[in-house]
Amino acid sequence: MDKIIRTRFAPSPTGYMHIGNLRTALYSYFYAKGRGGQFILRIEDTDQNREVEGSSQLIIDTLHETGLIYDEGPDIGGPYAPYVQSQRKTGYLEYAKQLVAQGDAYYCFCDKERLESLTDENGARKYDKHCLSLSLEEVQRRLANGESYVIRQNIPDTHEANTYHDMVFGDITVDSCEMEDQILIKSDGMPTYNFANVIDDHLMNINCVMRGAEYLSSTPKYNLLYDAFKWERPVYIHLPSIMRDATHKLSKRNGAAGYGDLKAKGFLREAILNYIVLLGWSPKNDVEKMSFDEMLHAFNLEGISKSNAIFDEVKLRWLNGLYIKELPFEEFVEYATPWLDKSCCRGRFDYAYLCKLIQGRIDTLEDIIELVSFVDKFGDYDLELYTNKKQKTSPEVAKEILPKVLDFLTAQTDWSEQQLHDSVLAFVQQLGVKNGIVLWPLRVALSGLMSTPGGATELLYLFGKEESLRRIRYSIDLLNK
Repeated sequence: MDKIIRTRFAPSPTGYMHIGNLRTALYSYFYAKGRGGQFILRIEDTDQNREVEGSSQLIIDTLHETGLIYDEGPDIGGPYAPYVQSQRKTGYLEYAKQLVAQGDAYYCFCDKERLESLTDENGARKYDKHCLSLSLEEVQRRLANGESYVIRQNIPDTHEANTYHDMVFGDITVDSCEMEDQILIKSDGMPTYNFANVIDDHLMNINCVMRGAEYLSSTPKYNLLYDAFKWERPVYIHLPSIMRDATHKLSKRNGAAGYGDLKAKGFLREAILNYIVLLGWSPKNDVEKMSFDEMLHAFNLEGISKSNAIFDEVKLRWLNGLYIKELPFEEFVEYATPWLDKSCCRGRFDYAYLCKLIQGRIDTLEDIIELVSFVDKFGDYDLELYTNKKQKTSPEVAKEILPKVLDFLTAQTDWSEQQLHDSVLAFVQQLGVKNGIVLWPLRVALSGLMSTPGGATELLYLFGKEESLRRIRYSIDLLNK
C-alpha cells in the first residue's frame, strides 16, 4: 500500500471496553503506527437505545491509559475529542438520498406487523423488497403525508457472486441472494452502523479496516455501497474471534471480558496489553513477553491466525506474574498499597516491608489480599505442622526448642531486621544444631501455617517484639496441652 495507512477504531459506547475491542484497537494502532501511518478514533453511537452513559469517556480514557493515542478528531470538544457519529447525523441522509436517486436504495414504509410476518418456519427473517415496487408518485405522496419510513439498500436478488480479498482469510465470496436489503437510515433519521461506517470511512480517508471475523459475510454489503458511490474500497483485515473455550465466545456473563474487569482483578496494564496482542497473533521469533514498543515494531499481518483464540486466564496470570516480579520495588509498593489498604493489614504493618516479602510470590495484585491474610489466621492449629522430615523437626523437637528461643528473644533489645537475622543465626550456632531445627518450629510458632511470605526472622521483624513473643508463648502452651 503506497498511501499513508489510515486505520480507525470504531467502538459503540455500550458499557465497557471488551477485550476483543481493545485487541482491534491495538492491532489497528500497531499496523498504522509501525508503518508511519495514522490511527483514528470514531465513536459509533447511532444505536442510541444501546448507549450506556459514560461509555464514550471510558473508551477515551482506556485508549489514553494504554498508550493508544489517536491522531485527530473534530475541532470541537477539546484536544482529545474523537469523531462521534451522532454529531454528524444530517450528512448521512443526503448520501442515502443519493443512492435512492441512483436506484441503489429505496424508501420502505412497511410496519412492524408486516415485517414480523415475513419470518419463516425457522424464525429467519428476510425482507422481500415489497416497497421497491412503489411508484415514485406513491413514495412522494406517503412522504408528504408524514408516514414513517426507513431507507433500504437495494441489493440485487440475482445469483451474483460478490467477492473481495481479506488480508487474513483470503478471497471471500457471498451470493447476492444470501444478503438482505439492509436498512441504511432508520425511522428516527439516524443511520445504521452498516451505513454510517462506510460513509465515515470514506470521508475520513480510512484505507485499512480491521474488525472481527463476524463481519466477513456482511462486508459484501459494504462493498456494494462503495461501488455505488464509485469510491475506492479499503483494505480489509478481519480478526479471529476471542473465545472462552472451543464453543463459547468470551463475554461479561462468563468472566472478566473487559479491560476494566482485568484491572479490577489486579492485572497490570502492560501484561493485559501484552497478552491481548497474543490472542490471535504471534511474532516471528515466538517471544511472548514484549514491551509496548517491541510489540509495535514486531506486529505484522503474517502473524495473524485464522483460528479463533482461546482466552486463557492461567496464562495471563503467568505473564502478569512476570511483570510484577520485574517491577522496580518502589513502583510495586505503589501498586500494592491500595490492595493492602483493602486487606486485613490496613494501617497495621510496614507496607514496604510487607511488599518485600510478597512481590515474588504473587501473579496478580488481587492475590495480595489472600497472601497477607496469614497475619490474622493465627489461632488453634494442627501441631503436625511442626513435622518436617527434611528439617528433622517434630512437635517434640518444637516443645524442646521454642522455650529456649523465647528466652533468647525476650532478652533482645535491638529488634532491627538485620540484627534479628544475625542474632538468631548466631543463637542457632550456639545451640549446635542445624538452622532448620530452630527456624522451622519458630516460623510455625509465629504463623500457625505450613507456608508464609518470608521466613522466621522476617516474621519476627514484621510482627514486632511484643506480638512475636505473644505468639511464641501461645504456641508453647498449645504444644504442652
